Amino acid sequence: MSGGAETAPGGTGVVTGGAETASSGTGVVTGEWRPALAPAIILRHDPVRGADLLVMPERIVLLKGEAAAVLRLCDGARTVAEIVGELRDGFPGAPVADDVAEFLGQVRAEGWVR
Repeated sequence: MSGGAETAPGGTGVVTGGAETASSGTGVVTGEWRPALAPAIILRHDPVRGADLLVMPERIVLLKGEAAAVLRLCDGARTVAEIVGELRDGFPGAPVADDVAEFLGQVRAEGWVR
């Protein structure tokens, strides 16, 4: 991983090495979409760094905040609405619906979820 880190647009909880990640937010994230990690991407916890990582060919993305909690629920079986419901239970009072939809739109635009 290269030196320096930056946060993806909107403070979504994704940090990557290198220049800021641009995201156009392609497509509308609906409650019926069943997001799953793209086939070449692995979500892994690095105990040495004490951090969650997305490991993909030729790139590692350091996740921060609750980004890993959202991505762990992206198993292709749960809808966005179900993911929001589970996170709402775990984070009462947080604006989960808006934040999760925005985050999933950004990681979908990056190609990290399908």
